[in-house]
Amino acid sequence: MNKPALQQTPDGFYLNRTPWFAFILLCSIFALWAAAASMNDVLIAHFKKAFLLSDFQTAFVQSAFYLGYFFVAIPAAMVVRRFSYKSTILIGLLLYMFGCLLFFPAASTAKYGMFLLALFVIAAGLSFLETACNTYSTLMGPRETGTRRLNISQTFHPFGAMAGVYVGSFVMFKDTDATTEQLTQMSASEAAVQQLQMIQSTLLPYKWMIAVLVLMFILVAITRFPACKGNKPADSKPGSLRQSLGRLWRNPRFTFGVLAQFLYVGAQVGVWSFTIRLAMQMGGMNERSASWFLLTTFAAYFVGKMIANLLMRRLHPAKVLAIYGVLCIVLLAYTILVPNISAVYAAVGVSIFLGPCWPTIYGLTIDGLGEDTGVGGSLLVMSIVGGGVIPIFQGLLSDASGGNMQLAYSVPLLCFIVIVMYALKCMRQSATLPSGAAAAVAS
Repeated sequence: MNKPALQQTPDGFYLNRTPWFAFILLCSIFALWAAAASMNDVLIAHFKKAFLLSDFQTAFVQSAFYLGYFFVAIPAAMVVRRFSYKSTILIGLLLYMFGCLLFFPAASTAKYGMFLLALFVIAAGLSFLETACNTYSTLMGPRETGTRRLNISQTFHPFGAMAGVYVGSFVMFKDTDATTEQLTQMSASEAAVQQLQMIQSTLLPYKWMIAVLVLMFILVAITRFPACKGNKPADSKPGSLRQSLGRLWRNPRFTFGVLAQFLYVGAQVGVWSFTIRLAMQMGGMNERSASWFLLTTFAAYFVGKMIANLLMRRLHPAKVLAIYGVLCIVLLAYTILVPNISAVYAAVGVSIFLGPCWPTIYGLTIDGLGEDTGVGGSLLVMSIVGGGVIPIFQGLLSDASGGNMQLAYSVPLLCFIVIVMYALKCMRQSATLPSGAAAAVAS
């Protein structure tokens, strides 16, 4: 039986069927940005020793990374609006590649600031990719199956995250690496040689990433992608960005949602960024052994995502968000209060309940925004900057308490209290919320 010709729906946004090769190619990009983000968690532990940094100073890895998202999200949305989703993706891949290339001058100069610049550029590329891909995946087929396509796309995320941690950990870390204590006891020249070797070991994962990105860029460039931009009268003019921002600012549900997303991303990044450090402190292990806990974290994240998908068939997304948020609070409290290795397992267990948070907050926040949906989505991408802010407070708290990583986990606990408040507010409004709020249920 012949497939029907690929056509746009009358509104110009959706398609009569999914172009599967283009769609799977799009899905694979979700794994690419997850790999970059998860390697940051490895870099934090690696740079702490290579540059002899405090916990506060290591948190700037995430700050540099997530500031890239913050500053580039609106420009990326403007590129989508002016050109196409495909063009936005290609620009994102180029910036991603350029950021990886910057690791080489950073390693040759052995300057921490240069590495932070490289991470900022990588994140700028990822901001282009996320701004385009999240929406595009829902549009690439019939409207009634948009949720299913987004679910499929976002299940690639944990696979990329696990790959990033695995490659980063077992290439950068060696069992023969000197400990921080050993480095401080060496002569200046001996320590410098050891630290330079550690810095140089960061390059190989990014060499591999560049090769993958070049291949992906070529595949996207030669593949035909549908427009999915909507049909507009020839004489129509886009609304003012300032007007959209004004309407969104006066929408209390939207502003609370942006705050919740800011705190969620910060809490997620904070939990993951210090997992290796927590395992080293509580379990007395080296970086390489502790990395297994971070790898397990992403496996738990995937499992939690699948469970949430099943729950959302029966429960309102806001209710699932509230339940998962409360369970995160319980596990984080355990992590803070119990002074043994089981606290690390509790921190890993938190990731089971992180899975649905980003897309559920996203879906509930942009639902019903109409013509302001695009700008609202960009502001939610900007809220990812929380991942660069919240870990700084964790690092400061750890340093102020003599390096107590358990106490630092009280920061994400406070974040989840606010997230649960947002979920409860949405539950109270659920009778008036359209079913479209459930459109994104797995990130």
